[in-house]
Amino acid sequence: MRDAVRRALEVCPVEVGIAVAGGDWKLTTVSKLADGPLRFGELQRAVGPVSAKTLTRQLRALETDGVVLRTVYPEVPPRVTYELTEAGRELATIATLLGRWSERFVPRPGPDAVSEYGPAS
Repeated sequence: MRDAVRRALEVCPVEVGIAVAGGDWKLTTVSKLADGPLRFGELQRAVGPVSAKTLTRQLRALETDGVVLRTVYPEVPPRVTYELTEAGRELATIATLLGRWSERFVPRPGPDAVSEYGPAS
C-alpha cells in the first residue's frame, strides 16, 4: 500500500478511494481492463491520448495498491499483461457508474445546453 493511501485512511474512507483511483487516466485504465487482460500497447491504445510514461506510472501505482495484476510471461521477447484483481473489478463497477453519471451531468451540445440536472452555467 502506498503512503498516500495510508494517509488517506486517517481522514475518511472516501479519501482512500480518491487516493487509489484519483490521478491521470487511472479510472479510464481500470474501465478498459474490465473486459479482460490487455498487453501494454493494447491498453495504451484503448485508454487514448496517454503517454507511455504516464500509463506506466499509473499502472505501477494501481499494482502497488492491489487493483491491477501484472503478469510477466517467461518468453522471448517477454510478454506482459495487465488485468484487474477482485478489488479492481469492484472499482471498475464504480468507474462505470461514474461514467453514466457524467453522461447525464454534461450538458448536451447546442445553444440550449441542459444536462439532466439543470441548465449549464
